[in-house]
Formats: sequence, structure tokens, C-alpha cells
Amino acid sequence: MEKQLPACPVETTLTLIGDKWKVLILRDLLSGTKRFGELKRSIGSVSQKVLTAQLRAMEASGLVSRKVYPEVPPRVEYTLTETGYSLRPILDAMWDWGEQYKAQNTPSA
Repeated sequence: MEKQLPACPVETTLTLIGDKWKVLILRDLLSGTKRFGELKRSIGSVSQKVLTAQLRAMEASGLVSRKVYPEVPPRVEYTLTETGYSLRPILDAMWDWGEQYKAQNTPSA
């Protein structure tokens, strides 16, 4: 049974990426394919359990693709799908807004 998305487009977007970790995963994958360990190091304070859950949710919603290589130990890589890459303008706008906010609200030395 598929999960029904909210009627409001903004709420739909927030349902898919409205989590701190998901946005940081998107940020990191916009620069290209990454392995699990690379994402964990880059994001920092996220636990392995939470990162795994977020990646699974993003894969289920079609934002991320996961490729497992038949090696020992197994190598797993994550890449944004075309839908995932289509979120770039949203993340760029968030970056720009954050830069402006920091510039306006950081005390001068």
C-alpha cells in the first residue's frame, strides 16, 4: 500500500525532505555518488541507525538510488536520482538564504 501524499505541494516537499538529515544527505550527494562511510563522516553527528533509516526512506521515495557491489566486504554506493537532482534549486535557495541571514545577524568584530 502506497503512502498518500498531502494535498498541499509545500507539505509534500516537507514530507520528502523536511528533515535535517535528509537535507544534509541531499547536499552531499549533489556533488556525486558517495559511500555510506563518506556520508556518515561528512554529516558528522548522525548515528548509523538514523542515516540508514533516512537513506532507506529517500530510496523508497525515489530521491536516492542504492547500488550494492558483490564484493567482500560489500560496497554500497548512494546516488541521487533525476528526481533527487531536481531538488538542487531548492537547496541552492536555502544556501543563499542562509548566507544572507548569517551576514545580517552576525555581529561585526
